[in-house]
Amino acid sequence: METSRQRLALQDAMVFLGAIASGTEQAIGESANSISYLAGVNLGKKMSAGVPQTSDILQALDSTRTVLAKNDYLWLFEAFKTHDQETVVQEDDEGTHVMLVFRDCMIRQSLFRFGHAQKGSLCNMMYGFFAGALQNIMGQESSLEIVHAGENACYKKLTIRRAS
Repeated sequence: METSRQRLALQDAMVFLGAIASGTEQAIGESANSISYLAGVNLGKKMSAGVPQTSDILQALDSTRTVLAKNDYLWLFEAFKTHDQETVVQEDDEGTHVMLVFRDCMIRQSLFRFGHAQKGSLCNMMYGFFAGALQNIMGQESSLEIVHAGENACYKKLTIRRAS
């Protein structure tokens, strides 16, 4: 019962954040995405300070998951491998890629509860969070891009860029 009350309190706060994001996007347009992204980067760096560094992307994702859980953030995600992939981790000239599924995302739930579209400034805050956290944990730049944004889950591609 306590978990249900905590979740409702969190959702109420996130609806408020959804309203702020909606207003900000209307007031300043596309710049809201950049501002939210940078705020997420700062949050990711701050929350992951002191986390041991690793070059292993799956270990880095576990560390990110731990950071989120320790701070009571409900961004549950998992690495995903399609039937035609041999491994979860893929390599190419751009860098290392892992597909992620976000099934229980507090941002998506907040956007739906407020009635605001996905892929806006709050989603960009999440991308920034991952970029900041992974920069601390892996020492490399990364990007998180939406492949599919849905009602029940989002499917995203995480790329850890090769060091230049």
